[in-house]
Amino acid sequence: MKHFNTDWINEWCGEHGWTDLAVVGYDTYWAFPPGAVMPEPIPPTALRMIKAQRGLCKQERRIVLAALGLTLFAAIASYVVRSPMPLVIAFCADALAAASLEVDDL
Repeated sequence: MKHFNTDWINEWCGEHGWTDLAVVGYDTYWAFPPGAVMPEPIPPTALRMIKAQRGLCKQERRIVLAALGLTLFAAIASYVVRSPMPLVIAFCADALAAASLEVDDL
């Protein structure tokens, strides 16, 4: 999953003098630091700072809203059919959603 909006990284690069941003994979960003002749990965501390300031990206927000909707639907379905199985299924889906929201070690 893509945890960062490319515009956020471009903005950080502009503020810190990094140029020619290249996205490799989902969350691997390379750019030329000031005065450098070889691209380097964006520092993990910078990525953590960006994530802390900006919060969830659009894809992550959609997953959270889908998980909330599924949980609400499962709660109602569980009451109607008088069975805990819809809630169990929703719990499993929500656990997968929470795992996908986890940012890998930067």
